[in-house]
Amino acid sequence: MNSPKIDIYNHVMPPSYVELVKKYGKEPGMIKRMSNLRMLWDMEARAKMLDDFPDVQQVISLAVPSPDMLGGPEQSPEFARVANEGMAAICKQYPTKFPYFVASLPMNNPAAALEEMDFAITQLGAKGIQILTSVNGRPLDEPDIFPIFERITNHHRMPVWMHPTRPGSRADYPNESASKYEIWQVLGWPVESSVAMSRMVFSGLLERLPELRLITHHCGGMLPYFSGRAETLWAQLGSRSVDPADSEVLKKLSKPPIDYFKMFYGDTVLGGSSSALRCGLDFFGADKVVFASDCPFDPEEGPMFIREGIRSIEDLNLNVDDARKIYFGNAFKLLGL
Repeated sequence: MNSPKIDIYNHVMPPSYVELVKKYGKEPGMIKRMSNLRMLWDMEARAKMLDDFPDVQQVISLAVPSPDMLGGPEQSPEFARVANEGMAAICKQYPTKFPYFVASLPMNNPAAALEEMDFAITQLGAKGIQILTSVNGRPLDEPDIFPIFERITNHHRMPVWMHPTRPGSRADYPNESASKYEIWQVLGWPVESSVAMSRMVFSGLLERLPELRLITHHCGGMLPYFSGRAETLWAQLGSRSVDPADSEVLKKLSKPPIDYFKMFYGDTVLGGSSSALRCGLDFFGADKVVFASDCPFDPEEGPMFIREGIRSIEDLNLNVDDARKIYFGNAFKLLGL
């Protein structure tokens, strides 16, 4: 289908931010990956690669590590500014390839995060914010983080991109010192997305912010695939818990938990699996799924995930209206175009 395509979730790293990662990064494997991935920071090469996809435009966001993964609350605001000014410069230099960017925030300094959000949106033209599934291991439903969600939703009326994170240093088993075989990333990241979504639902965050529009990477993590399990077991929330507070949670929600999970958006970043995408579409509906590539994190360092993402949509033989929604219609609405 030769309709326009808005690739709403892919990553860059401005060269000035790459230098910060090399200097302050705490995960050697991550530093190695980001430093060697040319399409992440060589935007001339990236733009040339996109010549092969003339109908694709990319809304860029920062690759991990985020500013708060590199430095403490005193340093992270400065790091976020470097990232956001760098991404704004990329959009200015290549406006037809990269028309918009998503701001990164110093989430370990909530007051500074609010300031950076306002600056990036009003001064640099950001179209929303990116957060990670935790702030260095802290959950997103902690009270001091709520004003960030409240500001982007009710004041700026812009969406949130949520990116999974889990370090390789977090072991798969308690008796080991680190995760093996990159399990922390391949399987761990979808788990982290699912956990963060669950905390937002059961803490009442979506009850308080019904207008929140949040794009989950990898099409909602585990939720679409395990939706039957989630719906039936969480309908009995509290039955297995020793903490009596768990038995009160459902009484505080105005609708069944599964309905809140369907308030999220899912992207098409599933490694080209059309059967997984079918599952995500069945769960979220065509109005809540957006085309994305996760470029350049594929074996070809850029083009493969774009090509295979498009193929995974085409293989489903969707009606024209649903395909247009996924490729660009839903993105247009999210971006306020």
